[in-house]
Amino acid sequence: MLRRESSSRPRKSSRCVDAQAATIAISSRRVLEDFGSLACGNPGRRGLVLWRRGAWPRQTGGGAMTPALGTGRTIHESAARVGGLSRLADREATIILGAESAMSDPGVSGRFGEFGGRYVPEALVSACEDLEAAYRDARSDPSFTQQLDHLLSVYAGRPTPVTPANRLSEELGVHLLLKREDLAHTGSHKINNVLGQGLLAQRMGKKRLLAETGAGQHGVATATIGALLGLDVVVYMGEADIQRQALNVFRMELLGATVVPVTSGTRTLKDACSEALRQWVTQVDEAHYCIGSTMGPHPYPWMVREFQRVIGTEARAQCAGLLRQGVPDVVTACVGGGSNAAGTFAGFVDTPARLVGVEAAGGAAMTDGLPGILHGFYSNILQDEDGQVREAHSISAGLDYPGIGPEHAGLGTSGRAEYVTANDEEVVSAVVRLARAEGILPALESAHALAWIIRAAESGEIPYGSTVLMTLSGRGDKDAEQLRRLV
Repeated sequence: MLRRESSSRPRKSSRCVDAQAATIAISSRRVLEDFGSLACGNPGRRGLVLWRRGAWPRQTGGGAMTPALGTGRTIHESAARVGGLSRLADREATIILGAESAMSDPGVSGRFGEFGGRYVPEALVSACEDLEAAYRDARSDPSFTQQLDHLLSVYAGRPTPVTPANRLSEELGVHLLLKREDLAHTGSHKINNVLGQGLLAQRMGKKRLLAETGAGQHGVATATIGALLGLDVVVYMGEADIQRQALNVFRMELLGATVVPVTSGTRTLKDACSEALRQWVTQVDEAHYCIGSTMGPHPYPWMVREFQRVIGTEARAQCAGLLRQGVPDVVTACVGGGSNAAGTFAGFVDTPARLVGVEAAGGAAMTDGLPGILHGFYSNILQDEDGQVREAHSISAGLDYPGIGPEHAGLGTSGRAEYVTANDEEVVSAVVRLARAEGILPALESAHALAWIIRAAESGEIPYGSTVLMTLSGRGDKDAEQLRRLV
């Protein structure tokens, strides 16, 4: 039997026990790809309608607002301003993220509006609860945060710079700034999260890190931190991605990790996630599953976002020193599971900046998906009429995933962020254009955001003279062989 999280309420007799089950309708549809054969009912499209016209929140003390509908949710004053409650007032019923609009702690429910939660097999309930308790304890412990900050500085190479893309800016008619996560140790933003989770696993007494990887960057980062902290590392990677990312496979093995090919399903990131979850069930006492993105059961989406928040925090301070207005007009990043975008958006969600996540056109869960459950969380999932998970496609292995992190689903539903797509042809063109204009080779994943910027600037969607901050999540060395065949 599957259940979500422990609750003081009597256990319900359904296959899925959810602390907020009263507010979510379980439809007859099924998503059969949750943990492979471990599936959970797919909640229907009805969400949590928190605010209705004529029942707007009333102001309370302490700079917070509480709803007039008795839902018990709160919304911070700054989030209310940014979320634009006034511009949403004409809607008959609108889902608002509440406190999560400010990308803060989602609480024990692990929900971002209607999305998120914890849908796990019985064997993982205690593991998730223990992980949440350990993380809450660690983040309030100065010795843990100081150690993490120290390693981010002296080992990972933070802060990463914000680089003006002067020549490309001139071509596009916008002021383009690049947050250079490609310059972090291991070549991407992934190390921010893995350093945090590695230290947390060590604090919990775990001996092994399990990880999934698509493009290989999360696998490389996990292998790197395993070597640093003396932890064994096992990385699950789809066979198709192993063929696409042979260089990163070699890097992982050189660092001492065991890379396990996953031959089931589409042999890509989705299947690697499923296999890693299955293996975690069998070794939960000694292993920590180091999820690489803002997905999975609570507390992972929140915890990973917090470890990646350093991107947005740094960028906010750097933009304050670079820009007369203090913040850019547009903040954008590529989105698969969405960790680099979540970390970036966290620094700007309480500003007037337009937040834009860019998905792969062949894996666009926000623009082409339906709410469902996959890999332990409720979010937008690519699925067919029968609730079966559809195959995603992207030239970039890191975005080749049929879901999106639940916080992004919440941000998109609330209207605070918007999600667009870029296709493979646009992405390859963007890689070449940045390389030849600025001497910077972006990862294929990162180039999705750049492809949208180019398209939007040239079409006028981004007005002339606007300032655009893009998180360049990783470098393109890993994609060189693939690009050689395409360019």
